[in-house]
Amino acid sequence: MTGRAAIVRLLDASTLNDRALAGYTTWLDDSERQRLARFVRRERRDQFVAGRVLARRTLGAVLGVAPETIRLVERPGAAPILATPGAGAADFSISHSGPWIACAASATGRIGLDVEVVDSARDIDALAAHAFDASQQAWLAARPAATRLTDFYRAWSTLEARFKLGTAAAATFDLSRPGLAIVVCSEHALAAAPVVEPDQSFFKLPEAN
Repeated sequence: MTGRAAIVRLLDASTLNDRALAGYTTWLDDSERQRLARFVRRERRDQFVAGRVLARRTLGAVLGVAPETIRLVERPGAAPILATPGAGAADFSISHSGPWIACAASATGRIGLDVEVVDSARDIDALAAHAFDASQQAWLAARPAATRLTDFYRAWSTLEARFKLGTAAAATFDLSRPGLAIVVCSEHALAAAPVVEPDQSFFKLPEAN
């Protein structure tokens, strides 16, 4: 099995094609279909299917296998687990914010990902008071006004990515871009930073001739 060490795939959910998305439900495990059936809102159903397909495509890329062969199993109150035979130490993490869905996958150990839309309308001081400790709040208060908003979101995403990792992070990667904070934490040091790959077209059906 050959593939790549770690990558991040990023999808704009506004690009989803309904017919193509519906077809991907055949990729889902029985436990995923059971969870899908419990969603009432169509938007949430579409987001769920898109996230699971994106996870399979990302894992397939790092493992060097066909994405439809990847098996994910739902767990009540917890993130799904990778149950594909021969996957070894591979791991993945899914994150959602606004229209964006992201997945990070590693072939070599546990990984945590967080993506956040940078929203200037939110009360970042109130959010910081809830999420940050005293030293982090003092750090944020001292940040320059020009970068304070993006600094907050990157710090917040770092906390979320570390929480999702669930263990001490040997490496943390800030992969943010304008308007979007993206942070990945890895259980092990990686030879290179994960690459963010936009994945906006695979849900679209080819145009009819």
